[in-house]
Amino acid sequence: MVSFAKTPLSLSLQRGGIQIAAALLLLMLTSAPSRSAVPPTGKPAASAKASVQQKPALQQPAARATPAAPVKPEADLKPSKRPAKSPRLADNFAPISFALVKGPADACGPGCDSWIAAEGKIDGGAAARLRKFMKQIGDRKLPIYFNSPGGNLEQGLAIGNWLREKKASARVGRTTIQECGFEPQEGEVCTRLKQSGRELHGEVWTRGAMCNSACPYVILGAATRDIAPDATLAVHSPRVILNFTGGVPAPEVRAKALQQAMARSDKMVLDYITRLGADPGLLTVARSVPFEGMRVLTREEIARFGLDRRERVESPWMFEAASRGIAYKTILTRKDGEASFRTTRLQLVCFDQDRFELDVERNAAAGAGALSIASGDIKLNFLSPPRRTSDRETWGVFLNASQMRALASAPGADLSEAPLNAVRPGVSTFSVGSEGLQNALKKLTDSCPPPRAGVHPSGAPIPWARFPSPQASAQPAR
Repeated sequence: MVSFAKTPLSLSLQRGGIQIAAALLLLMLTSAPSRSAVPPTGKPAASAKASVQQKPALQQPAARATPAAPVKPEADLKPSKRPAKSPRLADNFAPISFALVKGPADACGPGCDSWIAAEGKIDGGAAARLRKFMKQIGDRKLPIYFNSPGGNLEQGLAIGNWLREKKASARVGRTTIQECGFEPQEGEVCTRLKQSGRELHGEVWTRGAMCNSACPYVILGAATRDIAPDATLAVHSPRVILNFTGGVPAPEVRAKALQQAMARSDKMVLDYITRLGADPGLLTVARSVPFEGMRVLTREEIARFGLDRRERVESPWMFEAASRGIAYKTILTRKDGEASFRTTRLQLVCFDQDRFELDVERNAAAGAGALSIASGDIKLNFLSPPRRTSDRETWGVFLNASQMRALASAPGADLSEAPLNAVRPGVSTFSVGSEGLQNALKKLTDSCPPPRAGVHPSGAPIPWARFPSPQASAQPAR
């Protein structure tokens, strides 16, 4: 709050009211009210708070689109019992809730079947609510999955500090709750379940998950940070809204107060980033994006800013059902000396319960070469040459049910590539983990039609025209 009366404008610190001089300002993802926050001249102004707000683009960032196949993971995130969606993204999210969720074996990684789901916008009571929740569940070292459009910066930094103090592990993922049944996951019924404090059951997804605005600063505070290759982090510049009491200030006074508020906001975030040993470039990028816009961080920026510095990031196999069931995974890699990450996407579909197609989409390489996948006694050659779209190429191979089960039961597989017509033929290998593949394969098989009467010979090509590849509709990676 900036006080304005007969005396010159003064900036003062109020611990509970968050005045301009305080280092704690509100960072909201909702837009400012359309009505003026300044009362008419000559009328006394009501006491109010100064806040820093952020507004996302009216549409979801392009990077949140599903990387392959007509899968729409956001379809179950529509709010329930509301007349229409607000153009302000955060308005469609309840205040952030924290829920203890138990899933199948290895649902949140090897040996991990339980996690904390943090879903919703970061409101003014978020940090206190988290501390209360953690006291209820006891001293359990569980990963926390955030899925948030952002919100209150003061609370976000407080949560980040708590994560660092507790040496907690933070990730980005959206949790689907089994107890919600057919209710939308962001609907009122499901939200009340998440806020109930009881242990729930569900699954966690990274594709379609977001951590925007104030949320990346929350993640930055955690001692361990794992950002999945298909999750989205986005930032933009804050906006300060000044409410005055005692009258209307002169334009130059208002401009000075706004400048001072932004400077203190920047200093607060910069001190936080510096203390955590992260790259202040995160703040620079955020401040370069207008309040009305939204900037999705690239994987290179995520690594450079210290949000997740891993040079190889691999998602588990996941199954999603849409018009066609699909199992998929994404791998991002960067070798020493390389500036950019390479994206490899694997996708598994079925024609029936005995015939499957495995596609590998990656950055196009010079020359067609030959690609194969091997695990134990199984070795299969991909069809050559691959299909090409712009700077991407897609390799396909067909498997029967027994071959698929063998791959799923192994700890992993190797993609091997050998150049054609090379003077010195050499083979390069690329490992692919099988985490989650058995569970995803079972769900995929259950969704497929029964085997046809005439079983296609194993390894023989299936005409592309008859069974179009799902990769044909895939969007190129960024």
